[in-house]
Amino acid sequence: MIAAQVPSLIAEATEPNEALGIAAQVAVTLAGFAGIVVVFLPESVHQWSRVDRFRLRLLLSNSIFPLAYSLFGMLLLTIKPAPDSIWRWCSAFAAVFQVPFAIANFRTPRRFSPDESKGVPKIVFYPLFAIGSATLLLQIYNIAVLNRFWPFFAGIFVHLMAAMLQFVRLVLPPQPVIK
Repeated sequence: MIAAQVPSLIAEATEPNEALGIAAQVAVTLAGFAGIVVVFLPESVHQWSRVDRFRLRLLLSNSIFPLAYSLFGMLLLTIKPAPDSIWRWCSAFAAVFQVPFAIANFRTPRRFSPDESKGVPKIVFYPLFAIGSATLLLQIYNIAVLNRFWPFFAGIFVHLMAAMLQFVRLVLPPQPVIK
């Protein structure tokens, strides 16, 4: 009797508009944190190492893209009735930005000198690039076949997780190894 009165969390799935709104808020917050990092660090951004400037660029990009994707999705959701292919359009919008972003961010670390490359652990970079590439493939599959919200939102999720990682890496620089 009591179980019938308690709403099931599974049955009450989050609506896409609500999920996109929350993602947009998280994206703006992460971009704001980037601004706080820049203001409170003792050096000017122009004095930062190339690796740290790259991390800042990743943090900002991984914050701004989910914001743009979320706003685009919310814009399409305002059309009544919503287009049947709404999630295809959203995934296409995301893929248009993810392809050049992936290419640029794969090439940049390869241009670092050997001394600069010491600050970029490959154990973090390559798995993140693989996850990002898989997410891009998922967007393409969503365009061609699925037309579902979750693959589009997975792209937003991956960007936000990468932004959080870059924020932590900027705030907590690597500690020297004690031998």
